[in-house]
Amino acid sequence: MSLNIHAVKAIYRFEMNRAFRTWMQSLIAPVLTTSLYFIVFGSAIGSRMGDIGGVDYGAYIIPGLLLLSLLSESISNASFGIYMPKWSGTIYELLSAPVNWVEVLLGYVGAAASKSLILGALILATARFFVPYSIAHPVWMVGFLLLTVVSFCLFGFIIGLWADSFQKLQVIPLLVITPLTFLGGAFYSIGMLPEPWQTVSLFNPVVYLISGLRWAFYGQADVHIAVSTGMTLVFMAACLTMVWWVFKTGKRIRR
Repeated sequence: MSLNIHAVKAIYRFEMNRAFRTWMQSLIAPVLTTSLYFIVFGSAIGSRMGDIGGVDYGAYIIPGLLLLSLLSESISNASFGIYMPKWSGTIYELLSAPVNWVEVLLGYVGAAASKSLILGALILATARFFVPYSIAHPVWMVGFLLLTVVSFCLFGFIIGLWADSFQKLQVIPLLVITPLTFLGGAFYSIGMLPEPWQTVSLFNPVVYLISGLRWAFYGQADVHIAVSTGMTLVFMAACLTMVWWVFKTGKRIRR
């Protein structure tokens, strides 16, 4: 199967242009929100917390804060991207064009992942103004961050296909992802929890994401890095299978 590169580029450019038209909402707002977290948790509370595992508390929470923003933004970027054609009716032009589901997926998910990675770079740069930090495994950090972002952009793409109203686009990020991130060790190590809450926390999939990224930063994790990577790959494979099934059957593509 040959890949229609022109179609992928057209979708990708359209989505990137849409993001830059709303750059205040897409980039500046999440960075400002994360800055407030650094001020409150990193400076005000962190100065009284000491360190965790030899890492200053302000630096310790960077991976959690990074994922707190990126998971929500990845889902929102991808879900809005595919939902807007459904809402406006232009999805029929896309379906009748000589493009297959792989090319559509590459265009929309690629643009959403690019926006999330740009946001991640801005958050990391912003963190430098509040706390000093180092990255023990920079190559692994970039790879794991890319894997996480692409996985949740795929998940957001599925939500965009499933949703039939703007309200439904917000349900999963607000009511599921954000609470799971807060309870997934974004601001603490799950090793600090008493039993049975430590064991209960392992059923939270976000724990594995935060743990994997924290290992890339500081070489320490609540869960072995191989387990974190494996869980993320399984989630990505499940999302790809779901997208393939939706395009094969046509379910939820039309309003």
